[in-house]
Amino acid sequence: MILIIKFAIILIFSISLNAREIGETEITTDNGIEVFQNEKFYLLKQNVKIESDNFTLSADDVKIKFEDSLYDITELDAKGNVDFYSKEFKISGNGNFLNFEVKNEKIKVEGEGSELITNDVEMFSDGFIEVTNLNGDFLLEGKNSKLYNQNIIIIAETIIGNFSEINNTKEITFLEIYDEKISYVKNNDAEMYAKKINFDNDTATIELIDNVTIIRNQERISGDYGTLDTRNNSYKINSNNKSKVKVIIQNNE
Repeated sequence: MILIIKFAIILIFSISLNAREIGETEITTDNGIEVFQNEKFYLLKQNVKIESDNFTLSADDVKIKFEDSLYDITELDAKGNVDFYSKEFKISGNGNFLNFEVKNEKIKVEGEGSELITNDVEMFSDGFIEVTNLNGDFLLEGKNSKLYNQNIIIIAETIIGNFSEINNTKEITFLEIYDEKISYVKNNDAEMYAKKINFDNDTATIELIDNVTIIRNQERISGDYGTLDTRNNSYKINSNNKSKVKVIIQNNE
């Protein structure tokens, strides 16, 4: 324990006297550091702040896994008032808990009021949000899960999807959305409601399953199953044997 306390003092003292240089990681903490060399991790306690070339992080407490040295961070777990920002990955987030895998560029935030924000997309949830920057996969799970970008609004308990870089902008190329009550999607052309909504960019088709409603222009069509073709701007609604398709057309003239 003496060695741990001594190291913590040297670490904090040296950081306070010297500005961080490129390639270095700067760590400050109010209540010291515990290093577990054999297990390759260390604990930072109380009012933790981390600044590196790849990201900055503040939290109440942080557990960091490393490889060769304490600054060679591979993964971190943060809890309590977590605030994260990465200029390199163009993403910021906050929540009660955060896990960040550095090499995989995978970030997960959890807890009520969790947020992940990029240049093109805003994500919110009272459950958790998970994004893998390398392949564009994302997952939102829990109450009040929402996703917004310039072209779409999504509200549902479960939102699974993928981003792709198209013309220097992140665009959604795949979606699986589910909510036991009702899911909601709004794009530039229509508002859509259903328990389950799927989208595949390859087929340019939005599929709506169970308790379906599509609102477009002055038309409101309800049924049990629907598809919307985003290429030719067409859609259709079907019903099962127990109900009929309902169409409401409003004339505002």
